Amino acid sequence: MRPHFLAALGLTIGLVACNNSAEQPTAPEGVETPAGTDTGMAGEQAVASLQNAEGQPVGTATATVSGDVVNITVAVQNVPAGQHGVHVHMVGRCDAPSFESAGGHWNPTEQTHGLEGPEGQHAGDMPNLAVGADGTGSLDYQLQGGATFAGLMDADGSAFVIHAGQDDQQTDPSGESGGRIACGVFAQG
Repeated sequence: MRPHFLAALGLTIGLVACNNSAEQPTAPEGVETPAGTDTGMAGEQAVASLQNAEGQPVGTATATVSGDVVNITVAVQNVPAGQHGVHVHMVGRCDAPSFESAGGHWNPTEQTHGLEGPEGQHAGDMPNLAVGADGTGSLDYQLQGGATFAGLMDADGSAFVIHAGQDDQQTDPSGESGGRIACGVFAQG
């Protein structure tokens, strides 16, 4: 009977060890996570289903945590051809037809606008989205400017907006990119 006891004891110890190795480290008791720290786990996602002012679907914007950064992947169809400013906006609300309810660009570090701006950039600033004659386009970009997944999914959420025109990447507050032609609210999946 003693061999069965030792085997069971070994199995129990092995299961406990495996379970403990899968746990994520936590801050010691009494130590707070610093403000702005991304507490999301790698691979966590949020998706914004993009719609135009008429409520027709035009694509998706997917935010994915990769290490300590947030990557945005955009795929669109049925969008007018040309260069379009695209940005993460600070409020998770998309009231058509103007989508002004999404607020301004996501900017937790209070920078000026533009990837080429001399004083940094908004966390929600991105390169222009090139849309072909067939109405399709895609873009993959790693957010900068203090972007964290926790900030993206804060209490009032955030939205992804496609603008009518090209972003000049310098002019504050929106790069002269024109009206908002499509919008989607990020929802964690």
